[in-house]
Amino acid sequence: MNIAILTSPNQWFVSYVEKLNKEIVNSQVFFDHKKMNGNYDVVFILSYHKIIKQEYLSNNKHNIVIHASALPNGKGWAPMFWQILEGKNKIPFTMFEASEDVDDGDIYMQKTLTLSGYELNYKLRKKQAEFIINMCIDFLDNYDDLEISTKQIGKESFYKKRTAKDSELDINKTIQEQFNLLRIVDNNDYPAFFYKDDKKYIIKIEEAN
Repeated sequence: MNIAILTSPNQWFVSYVEKLNKEIVNSQVFFDHKKMNGNYDVVFILSYHKIIKQEYLSNNKHNIVIHASALPNGKGWAPMFWQILEGKNKIPFTMFEASEDVDDGDIYMQKTLTLSGYELNYKLRKKQAEFIINMCIDFLDNYDDLEISTKQIGKESFYKKRTAKDSELDINKTIQEQFNLLRIVDNNDYPAFFYKDDKKYIIKIEEAN
């Protein structure tokens, strides 16, 4: 099969693309859908931040996205992190066919990632990436059984895009109450912070050895 992997540069999944590329023999990696140089049996579109028009999608047999929610519930941005904030440790992942509409394509498979409830950001990203990679391999290994997709059923909901502002702590709440927020913040790009008497303070969290 002719396989491509499409992701955005300079974001969290890039460091895992090489592993997936090695797992899928003769696959090619791209960072811009407009620079893809042929027709593919399967294109895995993973953490890619551009809208792909139908004229490009039509070049390939399958254009596959993996989203960390039970679609059509939880469309939009950072679904795994929003669900962790909701107190969930079982995170559903949906593999579906890409379309021009947001997270709206037909579903190939749904699987659930179980978390311990103690992982911090870097471990969450590692588990998320490894789960996505395993789903991609599973799809290829069981292609004849999984290539038939089904329509999304149910009421849709959307998560908004997270920004640095969403890492703000409430000094009137306990650490216990805000532990899930501390789990998902990124110490470098969007660290936890709080204000006291109009002064801003940054908190970074890491697991002790």
